[in-house]
Amino acid sequence: MSNTEFELQGVNHLALVCKDMARTVDFYGNVLGMKLIKTIELPNGMGQHFFFDLGNGDSLAFFWFPNAPEAVPGVASAAPGMLPGPSAHGSMNHVAINVPADRIDEYYEKLVAKGIKASRVISHDDSPMQASLEITPTTFVRSIYFFDPDGIALEFAAWTRALGTPADVAVKAPKAVDKERQLETAK
Repeated sequence: MSNTEFELQGVNHLALVCKDMARTVDFYGNVLGMKLIKTIELPNGMGQHFFFDLGNGDSLAFFWFPNAPEAVPGVASAAPGMLPGPSAHGSMNHVAINVPADRIDEYYEKLVAKGIKASRVISHDDSPMQASLEITPTTFVRSIYFFDPDGIALEFAAWTRALGTPADVAVKAPKAVDKERQLETAK
C-alpha cells in the first residue's frame, strides 16, 4: 500500500453538472459507450443525478439542476480549444479517462469517425516542450483531448511507464505567494 494514512481505492465517482441530461446520456452512453448504472430523481424538483460506469469500480456522475447558472468556460472549467486551456483555482480542468496504451491510436480514429473533434494523440514527456506527436524515451502518458456537448474537457489517457522515480517528482511545488516570481519566469 503506497498510502500509509488511508486505504484509498481509486475514484468512486466524479460528479459534474450538465445542461441537458438526455444529451449527456446520449453522448456518454451511445457515443462513448459508457453503461448508465444509476439514475436518481432528486427531491423537491431539485433535478437529477445519473452515474456512468468508467470501469474498475469508478463512475462518472452528472447532476442536472434546472436552475443552474450558465457555464463560464475558462473560470469554472477549462477554456475551450483543441487542448483544454486554463481554469480558475479550485475548478475542474478536465477528466482523464484511463485507456489501454495499445489502443489509443485506434481510439483517436474512433472518436473522429463518430464526428468528435479531438486532438491528435499527444505524447507527454520530459522534453522542454513537455509534449510530442511521437513517442520519446521520456514519454510517460499518451493523450487525446476532446470536449463533451456541455464543453467539459475530456482526455483519453494511457500510461506508458511506471511513475514515482526521483526524476518524476523533482519539481518543487510553489506557494501562492510565489505567483509573481513564476509569472516573471514565464516571460
